[in-house]
Amino acid sequence: MKSSPAAEPACGAALDGPDLRAVEGPEADAELAEFAKALGHPARVRILRLLVRKNACICGQIVDELPLAQSTVSQHLKVLKESGLIRGEVSGPRTCYCIEPRALRRLKALIGSV
Repeated sequence: MKSSPAAEPACGAALDGPDLRAVEGPEADAELAEFAKALGHPARVRILRLLVRKNACICGQIVDELPLAQSTVSQHLKVLKESGLIRGEVSGPRTCYCIEPRALRRLKALIGSV
């Protein structure tokens, strides 16, 4: 599901084409479990909702929106990024985060199949 950074489109850009992977079976179950694990904390759910609402690359605003320390927010962002649900792009001294549209569509399809 993850590709090299050079192959990734800019934040907010969607990859064309339908996702033809199965939504049931052992691989789909494992994929859904990984997404669920990444969303297993209310702060990460809130971060994901924030990024979906903004539909843009944001940096410091994430910390401003949450009653958490910068280091805690960074850890939550790391978990979401490792799951593939968000993307982080280095922009000077900051990392700019945005939703990964294809992963969000996949999550919705997997949940819809339950």
